[in-house]
Amino acid sequence: MSINAVDPSRDYALQLDKEDELASFRNEFYVKEDAIYLDGNSLGLLSTRAETALLDILDSWKKLGIDGWTEGKHPWFYLSEQLGEMSAPLVGAKSEEVIVTGSTTVNLHQLVSTFFEPKGSRTKILADELTFPSDIYALQSQLKLKGYDPDEHLIQVKSKDGRIVEEEDIIAAMTDDVALIMLPGVMYRSGQVLDMKRLTEEAHKRNIVIGFDLCHSIGAIPHSLSEWGVDFAFWCNYKYLNAGPGGVGGLYVNEKHLGTTPGLSGWFSSDKQKQFDMDHQLTPANNAGAFQIGTPHMLSVAPLIGSLEIFNEAGIDRLREKSLRLTRYLMDLINHELKDFDFKISNPLVDDRRGGHVYLEHKEAARICKALKENNIVPDFRNPNGIRLAPVALYNTFEEVWKSVQILKKIMEEEQYKKFENKRGVVA
Repeated sequence: MSINAVDPSRDYALQLDKEDELASFRNEFYVKEDAIYLDGNSLGLLSTRAETALLDILDSWKKLGIDGWTEGKHPWFYLSEQLGEMSAPLVGAKSEEVIVTGSTTVNLHQLVSTFFEPKGSRTKILADELTFPSDIYALQSQLKLKGYDPDEHLIQVKSKDGRIVEEEDIIAAMTDDVALIMLPGVMYRSGQVLDMKRLTEEAHKRNIVIGFDLCHSIGAIPHSLSEWGVDFAFWCNYKYLNAGPGGVGGLYVNEKHLGTTPGLSGWFSSDKQKQFDMDHQLTPANNAGAFQIGTPHMLSVAPLIGSLEIFNEAGIDRLREKSLRLTRYLMDLINHELKDFDFKISNPLVDDRRGGHVYLEHKEAARICKALKENNIVPDFRNPNGIRLAPVALYNTFEEVWKSVQILKKIMEEEQYKKFENKRGVVA
C-alpha cells in the first residue's frame, strides 16, 4: 500500500487481522493483553510449548537422573543434533550442517579459530563498522591470539550514512590480503538485509572464506545457506526464535568443511560413538556436532524444542510474508500519522532489503521510548537516537500496530516524553 493510499482506520487493522492465516499462533504465547510487546527482535516471548518442553526436561531429570542422557522423551545426549535438524530449514541447510550449541560469541570464537588461517599476505579479517559490538570484540581477540594487531588487520567497511553498508563497498574491500570475512545477515540497528548469496559468490571468486551472523535474521527471513555456499554462520535463539533469555545458540558449517578439526576442541566435539572411549586423541564428529565444545545446557536448550515445533508448523515463508506486511503497515501509518513530529524511518523501505523491524530515528528517542513504556508499549532504544519497533509475525497483530502509532502520536502531541531524561537506561 502506498503512503497516499493508507487507510488509517482501526477497522482496516481489524480486517487485516481477520484475514491473517497465522493469527491463531498468537494464542500459543504468553501475551499481556494490557500491553503491546514490540521488542521481539531483542527477546522473544514465552510460548506455552516452550514452557512445556522445559518442564519435560526437568521431569526427565527428576524421574530418570543420569539415565536422562539416553532415555526419556528427549534423550539429552542427542538433543543438540535433534534441534540442529529442526533448525536446518530456517537457515536452508542440511541437518548435518547445523548444531544447537554455545552462545553467539562462543560460536563465533569457535568458527573464526577454525577458519581464520592467515597465510603469506592473507592475514586480515574483513567486517563492517555497523555490526554488533560483540562480534568485533571476538574478531579483535582472535587476531591478537594469532599474533596480529587488530588496528592493522581488522578491516571494517565504512557506512556512508551510519545506517547501511553498501554491498559494493564490501566487495571492493575483498582484497588479496583478506583471509576471512564475517558480516551480519541483517544489521541489528537499521534492519538492512545483506545479499548473502551475492557476497558469498564474490568472496569465493577471491578464494576468501565467508561467514554470517544470523542473530537478527534467523526466524525473521528465509535463508538458503547450503545453496549459496556460505562457509559458516552462527546465531542466538532468544530473539525471533523465542528460546528464552540466555537460550543456547546455534551454528552452521557447510558440508564441504565437515571433517575439519575444530579450532577449539572439547568433550562434545567427539564422534558420539567414541566419546566415552575416553581416548586422549580426539575423533571429531563428522557433522556440525564437531564444533560443540562443552556439555549442552539442557535447561537453557529445552524451550527451543517447543519453539521450533511452532516454526515448523507456521513456516518461515509465511512468517516472512506477514512480517513484511506488518512492517510495511507500520511505516505507512507512521508516515500518515506522525509526519509533523520529525521522525525519520531509517530502515530500508524495499521489502527484500528490510529485516523484521522498523528503525525510527528522533533526537528525543530515549525519552520517547520511556514514554512508550509508561503507556504499556515495549520498544527498543538504540543509542544515540534510534527506536526499534518489531511487530513479530507469530504474536503481534495489525491492531496492535495501529494502537501503537496512535499512542505514539498522543505522546508527541501532549509532549509526554518531556518528563523523562533523554538518556538510556542501563539496559537499553
